[in-house]
Amino acid sequence: MPALDRLLPRSHDLGGGFTVRRVLPSARRQAVGPFLFFDHFGPVTAGPDDDHDVRPHPHIGLATVTYLFEGAMMHRDSTGVVQRIEPGAINWMTAGRGIVHSERTPDDLRGQVRRSHGLQLWTAVPAAHEEDAPSFAHTPAEAMPALALPGVQLRVLVGDAFGLQSPVKTLSPTLYVDFQLQAGASLQLPDAAEERALYGVDAGFALDGEAVPPFEMVVLAPGSTPRLSAARESRVVMIGGAPLGHRFMVWNFVSSRKERIAQAQDDWQAQRIGQVPGETEFIPLPAPR
Repeated sequence: MPALDRLLPRSHDLGGGFTVRRVLPSARRQAVGPFLFFDHFGPVTAGPDDDHDVRPHPHIGLATVTYLFEGAMMHRDSTGVVQRIEPGAINWMTAGRGIVHSERTPDDLRGQVRRSHGLQLWTAVPAAHEEDAPSFAHTPAEAMPALALPGVQLRVLVGDAFGLQSPVKTLSPTLYVDFQLQAGASLQLPDAAEERALYGVDAGFALDGEAVPPFEMVVLAPGSTPRLSAARESRVVMIGGAPLGHRFMVWNFVSSRKERIAQAQDDWQAQRIGQVPGETEFIPLPAPR
């Protein structure tokens, strides 16, 4: 297999019994391209009384990338953006010098059984842009370029691949592709980014005939063009791009400068980063470990 590394997920409880599979960062590797955080949540069925709302919390120096397979959530942030997030759309939030946001169950789904399944990723941003003004960009599902190949449906969510270009704007070369393979289907993967990794969302996949179980990330060797295949119906994502170097990461804060992390912690403790309009709750700064 043309694999540089294989990364296993670890279970992480976000609170309220809501558990995710976290692959990045790992002890073996902090990032793949600019992606330095990879959480896979669900599929999970929430009951009428379940509360999986994420109260307002801050970020600096990164971009969050939210992508749903099932369900819906309501995003609100300190820039005043209110956006319903639904399957197939890319929601790119640039934290810059500081942003606060919440993610809650939409009002029309409260009090009923509902499904949730998706990926929450973070990317680093170039050091020169870490103190940019915060912003949020929603790209709807119908705007994503798609390609149908024999037994394969793919969508280029971010970046350029397979002759398609995503409309999502980034600050550095970034790649994010969603593959849906029918049983027995295969395709050759392009050398579309300096660093690339594959992750099986449900049933796993194979690279050049070698099986990879679901929920395991395979980092591809640079320049390799392996054949991706699936013995059964499978969903696989590919992430990657140009690496941006080491980042300091503490809680929700990312920076190329360690002292900036300390400043962000002080700012959140004093509630100086911002506030989501109409919301008074917030997640307090965790105690130092």
